[in-house]
Amino acid sequence: MAVKKLPIAKAINESLRKALETDPKVLVMGEDVGQLGGVFRVTDGLFKDFGEGRVIDTPLAESGIVGTAIGLALRGYRPVVEIQFDGFVFPAYDQIVTQLAKMHARSLGKIKLPVVIRIPYGGGIGAVEHHSESPEALFAHVAGLKIVSPSDASDAYWMLQQAIQGDDPVIFFEPKRRYWDKGEVDFDAIPAPLHSARVERAGTDLTLVAYGPMVKVCKEAAAAAADEGKSVEVLDLRSMSPIDFDTIQASVEKTRRLVVVHEAPVFYGAGAEIAARITERCFYHLEAPVLRVGGYHAPYPPARLEEEYLPGLDRVLDAVDRSLAY
Repeated sequence: MAVKKLPIAKAINESLRKALETDPKVLVMGEDVGQLGGVFRVTDGLFKDFGEGRVIDTPLAESGIVGTAIGLALRGYRPVVEIQFDGFVFPAYDQIVTQLAKMHARSLGKIKLPVVIRIPYGGGIGAVEHHSESPEALFAHVAGLKIVSPSDASDAYWMLQQAIQGDDPVIFFEPKRRYWDKGEVDFDAIPAPLHSARVERAGTDLTLVAYGPMVKVCKEAAAAAADEGKSVEVLDLRSMSPIDFDTIQASVEKTRRLVVVHEAPVFYGAGAEIAARITERCFYHLEAPVLRVGGYHAPYPPARLEEEYLPGLDRVLDAVDRSLAY
């Protein structure tokens, strides 16, 4: 296949289509994923081409959706579940944490649960609470789950392929405000390992680490900093569990400064774990404390206030300046 320039949403659609074509045990299920094609039209056309036995419209019952997916996985299927919005996942949290994450260990490795749970997450679309949240840390804390988030169309396609083909349960967080950002997808490429971080922009003065929707912001911050003579390296984490600490460490040992950026609240967020681990690993290399930029420890605000809540270019650049001032 040729290289195509696609929006992230279309890249995910193409990845689901490829998985459905390749493996008859792959199923897509969720609220409105069938005839409607999903609220973001990510599954558009799949119902028509694969039918109601492979692309399944479910009741509005997230616990039942995930519980059914677990049962299907036990019978040899590879279900891909869509949770319509980030905040809707919590009725299914019990199934995910007490069953999906633990059954492999509970069975001493005899049972595998290859379930992928797709969750559009994050703000920036002018929605309200339950539609704009970033709950990834609540899942990354749970042993037995893999947590990933693509930031561009190529990763959206390939990371979803890898998640579906693997035997572990994967929570696949999709940055909904980036759904229509376009990027090149090479359908013949050899993908990077699913849980490896990637250097998006090389630099020497400071490392910015982000994932999902904040990678674009960090690349813009690095470009703005370059105009002032500052060389900022940007890492796309790609995976929040497991975390590729080796790649972060290698970058920090070079730049000696680290700022971690995510939309989720800073309090108990992924950045806290990264800051702690890198401080342990790079204590004698650091020339400044590890800084974190993220959302506030408060319920997600009304739409007209979300730009004040979400970390943007100014807050990232402020952290860069504070780190370089040490």
